[in-house]
Amino acid sequence: MTMMMTMLSVCNIVVAEKNYSKPVTLTCRTDFNGSVVWKFQNEDIEFKQNIDPDGQNLVVTKVDTPMLGEYSCWNGTNKLSSTYLLLEYERDSDSPISCRAKSYDCNFSCSWNLTGYTAMRFGLGNECSDGEKSCNWVTSSDQLQFELSHSLSPYAEESTMLELTAEAIINLSIVRRTTKFYLRDIVQPDSPRIVRFQKVGQNLNVTIEPPSTWSTPHSFFRLEHEFQYMLKDDGKVVNSSSALIPRRISQLRVRSRDSLVLSNWSQWTPWTNVTY
Repeated sequence: MTMMMTMLSVCNIVVAEKNYSKPVTLTCRTDFNGSVVWKFQNEDIEFKQNIDPDGQNLVVTKVDTPMLGEYSCWNGTNKLSSTYLLLEYERDSDSPISCRAKSYDCNFSCSWNLTGYTAMRFGLGNECSDGEKSCNWVTSSDQLQFELSHSLSPYAEESTMLELTAEAIINLSIVRRTTKFYLRDIVQPDSPRIVRFQKVGQNLNVTIEPPSTWSTPHSFFRLEHEFQYMLKDDGKVVNSSSALIPRRISQLRVRSRDSLVLSNWSQWTPWTNVTY
C-alpha cells in the first residue's frame, strides 16, 4: 500500500496499453547533463529487445505485466528521478463517484465505490482530465473520503460545471474516470438543530437553526424545512412544511434543504421528545 500511495503522490506516471506496438519513453527528469544509469525496482536493468536506453531516456516497447513498476535514473549513488510505468485498465469501470457539499463554501468531499484498488487520487479541472503535470491531485490517508477545494463564488449563479477526475491503481494497472456536475447538484446540508418549542394557542411553534456548516449569511442562503411528527393519540406520523404544529404530539424530527435551488434534503434529525 505504501508504494502505491507514493506512486499516486508523484507526477511521474506513464500509462501504456498492453502489447501496444508504439514505444513508451520514460524521461529522466533532472538538470544533470551527464550519463545516467537506469534501474527497475532499484535493480540494474538487463537491456533487451524491448527495453533500450536513448541518451538519458529509456524506451520501452510491447509493455506487459512483468515490465510494470518503478523505473529510476541514477548518477552513481544519487537517485535523480523515478517514473512509474503502469498499464491502462482493460475493463471499463462503472463504479459511481459520489460527491457531497455541505454548503456553497469552497470545500466538498468525494468517494469512489471501487473495489480491489491499492491507491486512489482525485483531481479537479481539465488539467487533471487531460493528464497535465499542473493538476493538483488530492490523496487521502484512509482512501475513503477525499476533500477537494473549488474557487466558485457562492454568490454568483453557476455557469460552468466542475470537472472531476479520479484515478486508482488495480494490480499495477490504472483506471480513470471523469465526471462533470454543478456544485448545486451535490449540495446537501447537514441536519438542522431544533432549538425550542413555543406554545401558540393550541399549536406549537418550532424554532429551527441551520447547521453550523451551512453558508452564511443565512438571510441570503435560506433553508426550507420539512417536519415530521408523531401524534400522541394514535401514533400516526404526519409530514408538514409549517413550523406551526399541533400540541398533541409526542415526537418530532426535521430536515432541511436549500429553498432556492431545491437541493438534496439533509438527513433527518433524531426523533426529539416534545416538551413545553
